[in-house]
Amino acid sequence: MNHRLRTSAAAAALVLAVAGLVTAGPAQAKPRKPAECPTLTVSDGWHGDNKARIDALIAEHCGDRAKTGRKPVAVFDWDNTVVKNDVGDATFFWLLRNDRVRPPRGGDWSTTSRHLTPEAAAALGDACPTSVRTLPTSTDTRCADELLSVYGSGTTIGGKTAFAGYDHRRTEPQYAWLAQLLHGWTTRQAESFAAAARAENLAAPQGATQQVGSSKVTGWVRYYEQQRDLIHTLQAAGFDVRIVSASPEPVVDVWAKGVGVDPSHTLGIRNTTEHGRLTSHLKGCGTVRDGEDTMITYIDGKRCWINQEIFGVRGPAAERVQPAARRQVFAAGDSDTDISFLRDATGLRLVLNRNKNELMCRAYENGDGRWIVNPMFIEPKKQKAAPYPCATTGYTAGDGTAQPVRRTDGSVVPDQPDTVF
Repeated sequence: MNHRLRTSAAAAALVLAVAGLVTAGPAQAKPRKPAECPTLTVSDGWHGDNKARIDALIAEHCGDRAKTGRKPVAVFDWDNTVVKNDVGDATFFWLLRNDRVRPPRGGDWSTTSRHLTPEAAAALGDACPTSVRTLPTSTDTRCADELLSVYGSGTTIGGKTAFAGYDHRRTEPQYAWLAQLLHGWTTRQAESFAAAARAENLAAPQGATQQVGSSKVTGWVRYYEQQRDLIHTLQAAGFDVRIVSASPEPVVDVWAKGVGVDPSHTLGIRNTTEHGRLTSHLKGCGTVRDGEDTMITYIDGKRCWINQEIFGVRGPAAERVQPAARRQVFAAGDSDTDISFLRDATGLRLVLNRNKNELMCRAYENGDGRWIVNPMFIEPKKQKAAPYPCATTGYTAGDGTAQPVRRTDGSVVPDQPDTVF
């Protein structure tokens, strides 16, 4: 203090006033109120009361860290949830246009995926050269077309099934294959490829296409400003914001920086490495060990990776639903691939409507009142003419068969009309 206290009584009064134990005199400043919780600033594009409900959730949880010592968690899918179009696709197209796919050792394409069928391995071996450092897919149309067909449609150009023998609730071999085709490159090189694809796709006009092999494919990507605003608002409110995607993790890392999410807060398909270079094998989760290649960030695999990497749950428990205190408060997705981690969210579950059967069945039924549905922010889908087939074929089982969508108690969800578009 720069002044003297004249009496011990005055000193005691001042101490009590500072401690808030007595009422200060008129000149004493009033105690500060807690900072107001932030709210969304972008209003356009939000359906109905979705914005208001998200703001209310933020207000409910923005003081969680002060009260509990833990940040509330928000988890976003990436492709067609935070951006329009698919950054994995954009990267794969760039790889083909720029001769960045390496042939497998000895020309044996079966080494690129344990789920690749012999027919697909033979077709790729026949179409693509082996005695090269990188495949000349910018000029070798036949090789580019075969790669594009196997990746894009899951079949060879000749119509043969390209992938088989996998759990449809834990992995999607077509998605995993992109990460596996990065074998031989370093993580930094993979990030540089993704960065080049990002620059091209953001610069291209909306609706642009590009030539890959003999096909015209999508050539543009855009960030959703509504989701960028939502992520920034959640972060400002003290949320731990995470990205979980079924694209390769180096690709997601590059794109997520554009909404202020650090690579340490992203989860994607993770390759194992040898001597600093990516291999064609993948990291495991839960009961799946590294190199077994059967559990990626896809449907139930997303739940496992979230539990393992965000909440620290290890072993078989990572594959199961956790107590509410160890789950995300908010989740956002657009596809059936997101259904498990969306269902795990304890507060709100934001769904962008892309006409995906299981997801829309559960979102529209809205059994616990926590689902909110929004049209896509760019080029929203038109209304689906027929109801979603929830009671018959809306659910894809682990063996790939179509089954009814069921509630937790086993009862069947009735067909749902499409109402938000």
